[in-house]
Amino acid sequence: MLNQGYAYTTIIGRKDQGRSVLDHLASAYPHSSREEWQHNLSHGEVMVNGVIAQGGESLCSGQALVWNRPPWMEPDVPQQFEVLFEDAHLLAVSKPSGLPTLPGGGFLENTLLRLVQRQSPSANPVHRLGRATSGIVLFAKTAEAASKLVTGWNTPRVQKIYRALAQGVAERDEYEIMTPIGLVPHPRLGSVWAAHVRGKASKSVAKVVSRDAGTTTFVVSLYSGRPHQIRIHLASIGHPLVGDPLYGATGLPLEDLPGLPGEGGYLLHAQYLKFHHPITGEPIELEAALPSGFASQP
Repeated sequence: MLNQGYAYTTIIGRKDQGRSVLDHLASAYPHSSREEWQHNLSHGEVMVNGVIAQGGESLCSGQALVWNRPPWMEPDVPQQFEVLFEDAHLLAVSKPSGLPTLPGGGFLENTLLRLVQRQSPSANPVHRLGRATSGIVLFAKTAEAASKLVTGWNTPRVQKIYRALAQGVAERDEYEIMTPIGLVPHPRLGSVWAAHVRGKASKSVAKVVSRDAGTTTFVVSLYSGRPHQIRIHLASIGHPLVGDPLYGATGLPLEDLPGLPGEGGYLLHAQYLKFHHPITGEPIELEAALPSGFASQP
């Protein structure tokens, strides 16, 4: 089934002042070639300040560029999720691998957000999991709950524990990983989050659960909330996730990607979430059952 299409809006910044519309689109959205963007322009899909653009116009800072993407067929995804906790302020669910949390990357309706809001229209996620990552996603149903949760999310007041299947046999039983994370250039993706010496401070603690046939299963506690943090951190100590299509053994992105970064193929699961209810103050402890790839593990 086709979705309803979507209007992607960008406010032009100073760095794009004077660039042509086509140059800006091809640079900002490298998932499509210049020829593909020119095709979109030729079909009247792109507007600048309400006027249909042809592609050669020079951009000015502050202009609104809108791509009116026509309806498209979204990839199939799992459509089920498990409710772990719900009251007037919060909703916690267990997301299956393969279901995006939020719209993006070709997904609009086939997302956890849309599925949840069909049942609870006021719910909005406090955080997000990558498409291939399974496990707990917490939603706030009121503005007060959202504000308090976001304020304390990346502090010791919220305990987040994941399980991950990584390449290689770990030599140590525990690792404190402090690898900074920042944006690095990539020839196919434009830029991507990765290990970066001048990136933002980050901390994870990874403990070995089991070792088997060239792999290690870790439980990982997060003490910061950087994009792709667990994937990057485990890769940076020489243990990228089994099947990760993006990160190599240094925590940097692979140049020759075996697939699209969102395709998944790895096992990463948000298993435990512990925090105090933002309104009542009561302790909340949530657990999402392990998916089948971890079924035989303790």
